[in-house]
Amino acid sequence: MMQLPTLWMRETLSRRLIHKGRFTIAAKHHITIAEIYETELVDIEKAIAHYEQAADYYKGEESNSSANKCLLKVAAYAAQLEQYQRAIEIYEQVATNAMDSTLLKYSAKEYFFKAALCHFCIDMLNTKLALDKYEEMFPVFSDSRECKLLKKLLDAHEEQNLESYTDAVKEYDSISRLDQWLTTMLLRIKKTIQGDGDGDLR
Repeated sequence: MMQLPTLWMRETLSRRLIHKGRFTIAAKHHITIAEIYETELVDIEKAIAHYEQAADYYKGEESNSSANKCLLKVAAYAAQLEQYQRAIEIYEQVATNAMDSTLLKYSAKEYFFKAALCHFCIDMLNTKLALDKYEEMFPVFSDSRECKLLKKLLDAHEEQNLESYTDAVKEYDSISRLDQWLTTMLLRIKKTIQGDGDGDLR
């Protein structure tokens, strides 16, 4: 609980900075507060609120790259908390922005992939429609390993074929290692095929 005075001081300082129009420094304080909530106090809802606040301040200063980093944190946590629609909106927004940037274009496929996985956790038909939309918006996505994986997962889900689902994930993981977030999402989708079954992807 030693962090509580620090949090209070940072929030007070942030309010003063806002009054002075120093939004970028205020945003950095909100990121620090968010990090304390996520790692030490383990209050994810409060961490999300502070990342969102930081993103708003960065947007106000047109620091879109910094704003997007904060928003991606919000999306990842929202998905973990099963707030899928909220996560989808952010991933789609960041992906659309990335598409128009020469430097960031490559990362757009990752955000469309994550948005599609969130759709998958809600409804399979929505996932198909979203996938069509992403391919139309960003044709490069069609040739990506992420898009091919999603199509295999959709087929496996339609056939209720657990083995095909697991094989597709294994194949993807052998080249692009799954992180904790992707593993969580893929396990949630897998459970919709097998009912309650075991919680393993491999």
